Parts: sequence; structure tokens; C-alpha cells
Amino acid sequence: MQSPIPNPGARLFSWPTRIYWEDTDAGGVVYHARYVAFMERARTEWMRALGYGQERMRQQHDLVFAVRSMQLDFLKPARLDDALEVSAVLVKCRRASLGFAQAIRREGELLLTAHVRIAALGAGDFRPRGIDDALYDMLKSLETPESDLLRNDG
Repeated sequence: MQSPIPNPGARLFSWPTRIYWEDTDAGGVVYHARYVAFMERARTEWMRALGYGQERMRQQHDLVFAVRSMQLDFLKPARLDDALEVSAVLVKCRRASLGFAQAIRREGELLLTAHVRIAALGAGDFRPRGIDDALYDMLKSLETPESDLLRNDG
């Protein structure tokens, strides 16, 4: 698998992953909770590609992100050995929270959609806090309204 490259035009980040035995149930179908882990990795790698790895944010900015809420729509199952693309698009950037639209596809076929709300927290006390100005400005510039996604995707 090649390295993911953010697409500034579409503001879409895609992260490749493959399904292994550990991801599946006894029938070889992906266990539902694994999709949450795949989406977490895509968001983490998106931040890393922007130059803000989790450890840097924790140490240099006293900032961590935590999932506040998640809405998932399971459309079709993924199976053992499938190659998947897990996408993340920032659709809402607020001072202390982020909203993502995420999807998981297999060879272009949509398997799952999700809306994920992320809270910004102080790394030391896990209390809500605002995102630093420089990071906030950069993230705000990448915000893509969902109406734009619908126009570009469908």
C-alpha cells in the first residue's frame, strides 16, 4: 500500500487498510467495532499528514482529541482479506470541536458512512479547551461543508 496523500482540491483524505483475521468474526465478516478503529486511524493519519501527530499535539500544545459522538450507517459487510479505503473529511471546525464525515469503501463500493464529532481536550486534565490559533486557522481552512461533498460525490 502506498502512502496516503491529502487531496486539497476535494479536501478528502483516504487511508488504505486490509482486513485480517483479527478484524473478523467466525464467519470472516468484519466485526462492527473494528470499523471504529479504522476510522480513528484515518483521522489520526490525516492529522499526521498535516504535521500534527498526536504525540506532538500532546507535548507541544497540551491538546488531545477524543470522540464525543458517532453516528454509523453500516451498508454492506467487509470480509477477510478485503482492501479498504477509509476516508475522512472535516465538515465542521469549531474552537473546541471538530466534525468529520467518514466513509469506508471497497473498490469504490460504499460499505459504511459515519458522522463523527471530536472534542478538543487539555492533555493534562482532559477538560474541554480551545484549539490553538495556528492549528485552528489551518483546520478551518480545510473545512468542507457537507453540501459540497454531496455535489462532488454524487
